[in-house]
Amino acid sequence: MTVTILFIALAILLLLNVPIAVALGLSTALSIWYSDLPLTIVVQRMLSSNDSFPLMAIPFFIMAGSCMSQGGVSKRLVVFADSLFGWLTGGLGIVAQITGIFFSAISGSSAATTAAVGGVLFPEMEKRGYDRSFSAAIIAAAGETGIIIPPSVPMVVYGVIAGVSIGDMFLAGVVPGLLMGIALCFLIYFKSKKMGYGGEKFKGGANVLKSFREAVWGLLMPVIILGGIYGGIFTATEAAVVAVVYGLVVGFFIYKDLRIADLPKIFESTVIGTAVVMFIMNAAGLFSWVITREQFPAQLAAYFISLSSDPIVYLMLINVLLFIVGCLLNASAAITILTPILVPIAVKLGIDPVFFGVIMTTNLAIGCITPPVGVDLFVASSISKVSMTRLSSAIISFVVVLVAVQLVITYVPGLVMWLPTALK
Repeated sequence: MTVTILFIALAILLLLNVPIAVALGLSTALSIWYSDLPLTIVVQRMLSSNDSFPLMAIPFFIMAGSCMSQGGVSKRLVVFADSLFGWLTGGLGIVAQITGIFFSAISGSSAATTAAVGGVLFPEMEKRGYDRSFSAAIIAAAGETGIIIPPSVPMVVYGVIAGVSIGDMFLAGVVPGLLMGIALCFLIYFKSKKMGYGGEKFKGGANVLKSFREAVWGLLMPVIILGGIYGGIFTATEAAVVAVVYGLVVGFFIYKDLRIADLPKIFESTVIGTAVVMFIMNAAGLFSWVITREQFPAQLAAYFISLSSDPIVYLMLINVLLFIVGCLLNASAAITILTPILVPIAVKLGIDPVFFGVIMTTNLAIGCITPPVGVDLFVASSISKVSMTRLSSAIISFVVVLVAVQLVITYVPGLVMWLPTALK
């Protein structure tokens, strides 16, 4: 009965548009009160949810992304991507997607990636006659890989909750993120060909080399992070601190686009971003404690296994579930709520928890561009001034392509696991 009250209260609060962290906390507190447990447990469990050293990586990765964005990295990545792909049909759209991939390896956030790419490229796409709805859809989709390609804040959250290596999660996210980004490039190419959007004249290898030299400091950041973690030089949390120092050095002393006056804005975005994630994790930690105490994950696992013990069937059910959840919740919230429920079932069925974490993350990344609460859609709509209705219609083909790639990733696990396996 306690779990029933918990889920009913949570559903009602979400339907009333109560923020997810508040809804989780209030519904769980109500279920604890119903169980005649002392309400002091609410505070105790919420505080203990943050008692984890790896969670320190979250504010530092957020700050590193802000430093690199404010420090002029995004515009240099755009110039480099344009030198490589701007000559193709639909070149500017493809440049947006490639820049999104590059910036994803810096920001760890889909919304930040969308904002960085859109702020630079949407005005240029408008100048070259691209349809505004199509351009806005490209910008929204460009941020989709932001939480898949490392460093990824949701992957840090999953790694902490599921008790798996964050470094393994980062490596496992590389290939799926690239596959999704490349698939979208092909979609943009064929749609642009149909709509008559050509590219600019290729400016030669010297221009590519020059733009690469300018962008190389931004491109090196993911190499430093993953190389340091797998080289045994530092942990994922320490890597986040290194990323901040690196971002500040590049912004202040190499590109010289970062100013002391920019620091308050960087600190503000870091504090707000961290507070949102950690508040959700606090409430979700309390939620997880209640459902575990009531043995709900074990009961659900037994039910799923009674339906089918085939991992293929389970993964299909999970894909459907997460696609729906991704339309309603942001990735970090969904991961904190569902990981304690779904991972034990996956482990019982012999599914690697790292692989399963990537499946969760990629599914929820698709949710970043699906209405009604796709955060990238809101960012792209704000930048482009295209209505959510028009943007939601324009994004459909992008979602279809991503779902197709999701199925490939799900049923060809070697694509996900070969990189972390090869480097062990």
